[in-house]
Amino acid sequence: MNRTLNDIIPPSRRRTLEEDGSGTPPQMPPRPLSDRPSRPPRSPRSGRGFPYGTALIALIVIAGAVAALMYFSGAKVEVTPEAKSATISADFTATAGAGDLPFELVTVEKTASQTVPAESTDTVNDPASGKITITNTQAAPQTLIKNTRFQSPDGLIFRIHDSVSIPAGGSIVAMVYADVGGANYNIGATNFTVPGLKGSKAFEQVTAKSTEPMTGGFSGTRASVSQGTRDAQNATNQTTLEKSLTADLASKIPAGYVLIPGATFVTYMPQPDTEAEAGKVNVNQKGTMTAVVFPGEALGKAIAYKVIGAYNGETVTLPNVSGLKLLPALNIAPASGETTFSFNLTGTTNVVWKIDTAKIGGAVAGKTRDSAQVILQGFPEIKSASLVLRPFWASTFPQDPEKINISVVETGTSE
Repeated sequence: MNRTLNDIIPPSRRRTLEEDGSGTPPQMPPRPLSDRPSRPPRSPRSGRGFPYGTALIALIVIAGAVAALMYFSGAKVEVTPEAKSATISADFTATAGAGDLPFELVTVEKTASQTVPAESTDTVNDPASGKITITNTQAAPQTLIKNTRFQSPDGLIFRIHDSVSIPAGGSIVAMVYADVGGANYNIGATNFTVPGLKGSKAFEQVTAKSTEPMTGGFSGTRASVSQGTRDAQNATNQTTLEKSLTADLASKIPAGYVLIPGATFVTYMPQPDTEAEAGKVNVNQKGTMTAVVFPGEALGKAIAYKVIGAYNGETVTLPNVSGLKLLPALNIAPASGETTFSFNLTGTTNVVWKIDTAKIGGAVAGKTRDSAQVILQGFPEIKSASLVLRPFWASTFPQDPEKINISVVETGTSE
């Protein structure tokens, strides 16, 4: 069936056309091409190209993260040593330079002087004095009694004022005094023989020498002061000497040794007055300070054996001995050459177990964190240990102990 234009015109429009009489709809003139809206040009496909910039940034971030993890990677063991508070009141005997509890003597000397106006004159005859080192090459100790003579190559005689004992194959230092007064005995450093041993093998094996000049020898008249003035000035000298000697002594204590309160002995000896500038006198006094010192580890062991029941001889230290007090059995310092020193020790100190970092590193090398923790729990010197492995995926310590960082934490004490 053929359809006409009217067949597709809406009825309302068709009625209008019929009433108009034309029967055909009006024709619209064509729109110029320039009036037609233009389509926007199609943009290139967006979002479908490879995002090279984003990928590069992601790679940089990942590389940086890996580098940071590698930089901060490593193995670390932080150890807190075992420590105990020890209260002691016990007797000990130390031996010179050897044994379970050795001791050493540290001695320093100084002379202080005060210059005061002269009050009078005195006729004096002062002997020279000085130190000598006596050496014994025999296989047995040698005792020299008080007033034993020592002769210089020029025939000058000096004597010791106290008996001494020189150990076999060893030496001691002693003071000697000229037989007579006078400046002739103010001699320089020299060698000495022991006339009393002449005719025996010991004469060649027991010898002495000085390393400093003999001083103080004087005979004649010189300016002087009263004993009261001398005593007053020497009191000032003692105050000066005590500070100076204490400082010098502290600097001479061997590394690893400890000085306990009460183990220091001081003697003061007035020295002959000497003339100063016109009309003045130097009042002189010599101070000698001797300390008995012990290796800290050896003393720590000796104390631990006395007071810590579970102690089995591990290496320990004494970080601070200020709470201890030493009382010599004879209330005097051991003389040079003595081989034993007995004393009583009282007070409280901390005994701290010593950590061998090389031993710790070797024990955990190549072990897992859990295995290393169990191993370290078996070390009596360790109170606690913190183990760190980086990066987070690392499960074992390096095989090389040198690559494991071992640090020791300062510790307090436990009961």
